[in-house]
Amino acid sequence: MTGLAELLALTQGALWLHFLVFLRVGPVMSLFPGFGERSVPVRIKLMLALALTAVAAPALAPDLATAMADPPPLGWLVVAETGIGLLIGIGLRLFLLALQTAGSIAAQATSLSQILGNAGIEPMPAMGYLLVLGGIALAMMMGLHVRVAELVILSYRLFPLAEMPAASDVTAWGVRQVAGAFGLAFTLAAPFVIVSVLYNLTLGIINRAMPQLMVVFVGAPVITGAGLVLLLVLAPGILTIWIEALSRFVANPFGSG
Repeated sequence: MTGLAELLALTQGALWLHFLVFLRVGPVMSLFPGFGERSVPVRIKLMLALALTAVAAPALAPDLATAMADPPPLGWLVVAETGIGLLIGIGLRLFLLALQTAGSIAAQATSLSQILGNAGIEPMPAMGYLLVLGGIALAMMMGLHVRVAELVILSYRLFPLAEMPAASDVTAWGVRQVAGAFGLAFTLAAPFVIVSVLYNLTLGIINRAMPQLMVVFVGAPVITGAGLVLLLVLAPGILTIWIEALSRFVANPFGSG
C-alpha cells in the first residue's frame, strides 16, 4: 500500500504540474501563428497545446514546486495564468496581422485586392495570403515553435505563477505593440504605395497632356503588372524584415524596445 500511495502522490503531482503549465500554454497555442489558424482543427490545436505542455512542464518543475505545495485559489489561478498566456499569444498574433495588413495595403495600392480575394479561410487579398503563407513557412523553418517553448518557460521568471502584471503596464505594452504592428505593416508595404503614387501622378500628367486618351485602360494593366513584379522582387526582403522583427519580439517580448 505504501508503494501504491507513493505512486498516486507522484501521479497527482505530475497532473497538477501539467495543469498549471497548460493554463498558460493553451492561450499561447490558440493564437500561435500557423498552429492557431482557423483552418487548423480544434483537436489538433489541443494536441499541440498538450505536446508543448509536456515539453515545458519538466523544465518548470523546480520553479513551480513551491506553488504546487501551497497553491493559490483555483479561480484566481485560472484567470491569472490564462491572462498571461493571452498576452504572449496576442503579441505573437500581432505580427501575423501586420503581415496581413501589409498585404492588403500593397494589394489595394496595385489594384490587386479583388484577385483571388477568398483564397484562404480568412478573406484577404491574394497578395496578403501569399505573404502570410510564406511568413508562416519561414517562421516554422527557423524554429519559431522552439523559440516560443523557451519563451513560455522563461516567462515564469518575469511573471511568477498567478501573479498578474499591473494594468498600467499591460496597457502601455499593448499600445506599443499595436503601434509597432501597424508601423511594421506600413513599412513592409511602402514600396507598393510609392509605386502607386507615382503611377497616379503619371496618369494625371498624361491625362492633362492628352485628354482624349483613355489613360485608365492603358494604365490598369501597367499597375497590375508592376504589382506582380514588385511582389516577386520584394517578397524575400519583406519576409526577412518581418521574421527579424518577430525574432526580436520572441527574444524580448516585454522589453521597452
